Amino acid sequence: MRFLSGKVIGGKIVVEGETLQEGSRVTVLTDLDEQTFSLTSEQEEELLQAIASVERGEFMDGDEFLRTLGQQD
Repeated sequence: MRFLSGKVIGGKIVVEGETLQEGSRVTVLTDLDEQTFSLTSEQEEELLQAIASVERGEFMDGDEFLRTLGQQD
């Protein structure tokens, strides 16, 4: 998995300097307010690990999370 940045041009996402294989699956995160953020290499690695764990099914859905909050004193 890689993180790439791009722009919407003519209604399509254009990733400059990178060629993606036809049919590649991508995930797009957008902020409609056009705010950007930067990650350190450590933060990027942590995010990649979190995404991988979700892809393996290792996550708690929102309802389960709320139930755990109700169990705390």
